[in-house]
Amino acid sequence: MANSKIVLVTGGSRGLGKNMALSLAKKGLDVILTYNSKKDEADAVVSEIESLGQKALALQLNVGESKTFDAFFETLKATSKTTFGTDKIDYLVNNAGIGIYGAFAETTEEQFNTLLNIHFKGGFFLTQKALPIMNNGGGIVNISTGLARFALPGYSAYAAMKGAMETLTRYQAKELGERGIRSNSVAPGAIETDFGGGLVRDNADINKHIASTIALGRVGLPDDIGGVVAFLCSDDAKWVNAQRIEVSGGTLI
Repeated sequence: MANSKIVLVTGGSRGLGKNMALSLAKKGLDVILTYNSKKDEADAVVSEIESLGQKALALQLNVGESKTFDAFFETLKATSKTTFGTDKIDYLVNNAGIGIYGAFAETTEEQFNTLLNIHFKGGFFLTQKALPIMNNGGGIVNISTGLARFALPGYSAYAAMKGAMETLTRYQAKELGERGIRSNSVAPGAIETDFGGGLVRDNADINKHIASTIALGRVGLPDDIGGVVAFLCSDDAKWVNAQRIEVSGGTLI
């Protein structure tokens, strides 16, 4: 039997990333997931993936610290050789992120730089440094946001970084096409997770208001997103390239 394809998912210990990691495992991929601080949660996801019959590995990474990326990939190569029998990956999912809510007029340079380092600089250089270990014919999935299309006050800096990633996605597709590497972005709408302090999940009024803007009449759940990412990391999506796929239930249409 051929070895499973391997996918690297950043921020795979909880929320959307966890659902992506499990969805990918259910599709028969082995998973390397990164966590920033919650090692126990990451190890629990590894156990869950192994119970699905796939191999998995959890590695610490702060995507906002690009100077650590070289050391991260050295660790990844050494440990994945032991776990998977190869030091190559097939897919990369740039998922790790944080939300900072703040009016445009009040956003500080520190908040801006934090979002820039995690959501744009991090995704840019982590992907660049992953290229030498990425097999030809694989793919990149950049997690964006519905907020890059519709504007809800309070997310100007966050959404601008995601808009930059969507533009980068098309350039990656163009420049990596000769290697058969596809690049697409997935843009979730509002989801019930602990993202941004759990605002959508825990505030009933906000939840109800957002649901009223969605054609399907409810706020999203992590389970609504993972399968779309898993689809893009499969041969079913072999001709899907340079696309922005919004997964928002039809928000503000």
